Amino acid sequence: MKKKIYVAGAGGMLGQAFYRIFKDDYEIKCTDKDVNENWLGFLDFRDFKNYKKDVEAFKPDYLFHLGAYTDLEFCELNADDTYLTNMTSVENAVYIANELDIPLLYISTAGIFDGKKDFYDDWDEPNPLGHYARSKYMGERFVRENARRFIICRAGWMMGGGPEKDKKFVNKLIKQLKSGKRDLYIVNDKDGTPTYTVDFAKNVKLLLEKEYWGLYNMVCGGETSRIGVALELIKILGLEGQVTCHEVDSNYFQNTYFAPRPPSERLKNKKLELRNLNIMQDWKVALREYIRDYYADLIMSEVQQPLKEEIIIT
Repeated sequence: MKKKIYVAGAGGMLGQAFYRIFKDDYEIKCTDKDVNENWLGFLDFRDFKNYKKDVEAFKPDYLFHLGAYTDLEFCELNADDTYLTNMTSVENAVYIANELDIPLLYISTAGIFDGKKDFYDDWDEPNPLGHYARSKYMGERFVRENARRFIICRAGWMMGGGPEKDKKFVNKLIKQLKSGKRDLYIVNDKDGTPTYTVDFAKNVKLLLEKEYWGLYNMVCGGETSRIGVALELIKILGLEGQVTCHEVDSNYFQNTYFAPRPPSERLKNKKLELRNLNIMQDWKVALREYIRDYYADLIMSEVQQPLKEEIIIT
């Protein structure tokens, strides 16, 4: 008999990857307040009573708590809603998992660090800069201090889900390129580590099946920057010579992207490496795989046609 996983907050890019990777080997129930797939049921995990009732009725062997607000500007302008969604709901998940005596998965972020170091390993002390980062770190701390068995995985710059679910940097670039823009203004003062959602889900599955509970950095291999990701994407799409990347600093976008962001969000998967369980691909390999799997229509398509409009991306 297959073990059962309840996945809360599964309507986004990460939830899609977890459904894809876990559905064949586990019986899973996926829920979200945004029911945008036929495999999703409705649940607002901020509602403790209904969250508890739905999980208990399914009788899972594991509880995965995935969802969160990740738009930093929204979080800065809506602090109470951010803490309710990103922190209080995590308390709900811990209470439920402990009562059922099952392991809990929580997703944290490289954004909890202040960026004063070039790289951060699993044991570096976080220092969150804004409401998003602080809410995620408070969730992480509550899980670490109160859950009986848990896996916490810190992700970097997420990519995955394709055009319908990817609200992050890669899809922002692709949307603008598809619209015909050929001048890119991209920040050159933000470093990080891309994280392909499919690879992330595969590595979580490996940890779960080995029962190595604890906190892990989990990002793709290599190191890069926003400008580095943009240049690699242009190369993959065959647009070298057609698209110009103009490097700017973050002040260029201060009116649009006003939430504090650390200059470096680069993580090292040190604990995964020590346990010989790091199966995360190099970010360039993962990016190419992502484009192949979700944006195959862009290769040798209308994107290849040179146009002259401007794009602004941060």
